[in-house]
Amino acid sequence: MQKEKQGKEKMEFVKIIDGDKTKYMDLLLIADEQVSMIEKYLYRGDMFALCDQDIRAICIVTQERPGVYEIKNIVTVPRYQRKGYGQRLVSFIADYYGKLGNELYVGTGDCPGTLRFYERCGFEKSHVVKNFFIDNYDHPIYEDGQQLVDMVYLKRSL
Repeated sequence: MQKEKQGKEKMEFVKIIDGDKTKYMDLLLIADEQVSMIEKYLYRGDMFALCDQDIRAICIVTQERPGVYEIKNIVTVPRYQRKGYGQRLVSFIADYYGKLGNELYVGTGDCPGTLRFYERCGFEKSHVVKNFFIDNYDHPIYEDGQQLVDMVYLKRSL
């Protein structure tokens, strides 16, 4: 792991460069519940973790084209959710990739709570991919009791 310390806290942002990223699969499956979908971006993306004695949140970011990056998976360990770790990790990612590019995207289901989270992190709605969850997953995906159908993309300028 490559460590990048942030601030005076014990908290640190770590770029995970281990060869076997699959050891984080159980955690990644919380945010994207199909292994075959995660495998499409797991090794072509950069993996980062926010640690404070242990992993609090983790994400994978891919380069989609020059200067354009996408958060493919971001998850906070369940016992640490709703404590600001996800927002801190997104902020770090935006700063990190702001030195390398000018746009950061994230795709998610059309779920009001999740969309509000990303809007609080500085993202704005960009576009929609119709039937993404129906066409790409082998089973129905639900979030907050609602079946996900379309992928909503949000964009943040870096």
